[in-house]
Amino acid sequence: MTARAIIVGAPRSGSGKTSVTIGLLRALRRRGLRVRGAKSGPDYIDPAFHEAATGQPGVNLDSWAMRPDLIGTLAASAAADTDIVVIESAMGLFDGIPAADGRSGAAADLARRYGVPVLLVLDVSGQSQTAAAVAKGFATYDEAVSIAGVVLNRVGSDRHVRLAGDAVRAVGLPVVGSVQRDPAVTLPERHLGLVQAAEHTDLDAHIDRLADVMERSLDIDRIVEMAAPLAGAASGAVALPPPGQRIAVAQDAAFTFLYPHLAAQWREAGAELVRFSPLAGETPGDDCDVCWLPGGYPELHAGALSAATGFLDGMRRFAQAKPVHGECGGFMVLGQSLEDAEGVTHPMLALLGHSTSFARRRMNLGYRQATLLHDCPVGRRGDTLRGHEFHYARVSDPGGDEPLAQLADGQGNALGPSGGRRGRVSGTFFHAIAGA
Repeated sequence: MTARAIIVGAPRSGSGKTSVTIGLLRALRRRGLRVRGAKSGPDYIDPAFHEAATGQPGVNLDSWAMRPDLIGTLAASAAADTDIVVIESAMGLFDGIPAADGRSGAAADLARRYGVPVLLVLDVSGQSQTAAAVAKGFATYDEAVSIAGVVLNRVGSDRHVRLAGDAVRAVGLPVVGSVQRDPAVTLPERHLGLVQAAEHTDLDAHIDRLADVMERSLDIDRIVEMAAPLAGAASGAVALPPPGQRIAVAQDAAFTFLYPHLAAQWREAGAELVRFSPLAGETPGDDCDVCWLPGGYPELHAGALSAATGFLDGMRRFAQAKPVHGECGGFMVLGQSLEDAEGVTHPMLALLGHSTSFARRRMNLGYRQATLLHDCPVGRRGDTLRGHEFHYARVSDPGGDEPLAQLADGQGNALGPSGGRRGRVSGTFFHAIAGA
């Protein structure tokens, strides 16, 4: 049986999509439904919240970074043994980049391709009847994207609900709920977005509070009825082949950003992921073939990492014989040093020659295409990968290593060389999502 699906969309980031999505996921699970969460775009934090709410791994469905056959495979996997898939939009529903039809990265691409209806979340704080103009604009902007219903978020009173709700219904759209303004249901944020799911000491209780709010505020039965079949096609498409048979993956508060679809597909291909904690002084096992240092927040733990001599010494021994790759935060830790927000410089692994600084920060954000200049765990020389960058740290000293890749933005504009490679060690700020 094919799962049904609905997209939770909004006009912009900060409208409350994530709180509505997480609460709805848990509320659906309470009803005994088998439910999965998905995220359009490259966001790697929200899928962890979806997993916490449902007990099932989240997944990214990124129409720019992923080929259509790969999205179909991942959608089919998410729909297997599932009753309903709730897809949370990144940014605004139609926000993407200029690209070929259906490849912009916007959640609207998924709505068109699979006929998935949209639950539109409107932050109506500071407005009332104007919400109807916004809702009508969404309903008429693209006839191939169906706005199934509207949720009025951050309402202030019964009168506010009546004024905004009556106006939205008058333009022909059903209102399926209204959520009161309540700071207690807001998720905390930091420089890369939401504080990660694993860092919440009372996360399950918070999700239960969100579910309580959504059960009081939304017509959940009607939302379930609005969902449409998600007809993904399992073609067997693979995002990236596993970099080894036994893959040592750093995982703790400093290293967290490994895409769920990569981990799942590597396991499906027969690889084993062996987790270890650098902050606890752990190292890759000698029986591992390769080490992967994913992104995360090493800038918040630079002192502890610098003092983790077991990790530092073990990594250096491992790198003498076997490949090591670092993405974003992992790339920072592979370098000579990391300057934290207070301007304190901490020695790092020195397996690559660069140094990075979080004190002299500059936001780097956007889709990226990377053409590899060398073989490495993420691919072969000449391969082109699609992914993104999202970081505030900057390279303070480039060092003298060979660049790992030539980088371009999402529209193919050249950005120059990226990352570094020395012997078996490679790294870059670029997060790989899939092969082009």
